Amino acid sequence: MVTTGNEKGKFVISLDFELLWGVWDVTNIKKYGANLKGVKAVIPELLDIFARYDIKASFATVGTLFAKDKETLLAYIPTLKPAYKNSEFNVYLHEFNKIGNDETDDPYHFAYSLFELLKQSPHEMATHTFSHYFCLEAGQTEDAFDADIKAVIKIATANDITLQSMVFPRNQVNTNYLAVLWRNGLKVYRGNPKSWIYKPRMLSAEVPLIRLCRLLDTYLPISGNNSFAIKKMENEPVNIAASRFLKPYNKNLAWLEKLKLKRIMNEMSYAAKNNELYHLWWHPHNFGINLTENMGNLTVLLDHYVLLNNKYGFTNLTMKEAAGF
Repeated sequence: MVTTGNEKGKFVISLDFELLWGVWDVTNIKKYGANLKGVKAVIPELLDIFARYDIKASFATVGTLFAKDKETLLAYIPTLKPAYKNSEFNVYLHEFNKIGNDETDDPYHFAYSLFELLKQSPHEMATHTFSHYFCLEAGQTEDAFDADIKAVIKIATANDITLQSMVFPRNQVNTNYLAVLWRNGLKVYRGNPKSWIYKPRMLSAEVPLIRLCRLLDTYLPISGNNSFAIKKMENEPVNIAASRFLKPYNKNLAWLEKLKLKRIMNEMSYAAKNNELYHLWWHPHNFGINLTENMGNLTVLLDHYVLLNNKYGFTNLTMKEAAGF
């Protein structure tokens, strides 16, 4: 094991770009459609603010969003699919039967115009698996995961994109699958914060107590400062672990917004002063409503980044850059 010499602290931002593919099993268009359609405005806004602050991010995109239309998408579906014990998790049995032809008539499953914007930007295109694959659920296997990863690499390659970084859907980091990533050329992944409240779990294990602890940790230092030194293992992807999920603005909790931002800024400051890495993440659909408030919060955090950059040399990098690739 080698601990990299972080002369200065590092600041990483990753976004899980998934649309309905990432939430179809927990919500629906009637409840969450505004957030999903709002991504059409969110991505250009993010690209604009990142450009103004000279920020590069890693957009971990599900492979399904690499497809321009239904015909293209269906051509890349792997032969070996996950056989989840709970069939309600199986996107192939459910969501694939509902998709439209392209983003014109189905903006919940397709977003090729946004994909093209990202492809032309300076940001890293990373992967969120092909099908938003759940790596800890009963019934799925290493071989099925390997097939999913090969499918996303194939569709990325067809779009002239070389993938190097991976984000596990629902943060179900399965360390037994790191060898699969490495064999397929994925050299970086986003792990979870160290605290027990962020331990990778099956969806059924996400009990109310754990969710409450994570909610409290958004505002109070329950889990401490979630920054770290990068460690590299031979023949294994580098863990650029998550530090904090940027919880979206909620008008019912608006009175806590300053406390939320202070929590993140304190962690960023700790990382900058101690030459560690801080990794902020969220989904574009989190900003799909209340865009003004969410972008305002992001501006506050990026202003703080500029301060730390000037004072401590705190440097922004993509996931693969932070890992040294």
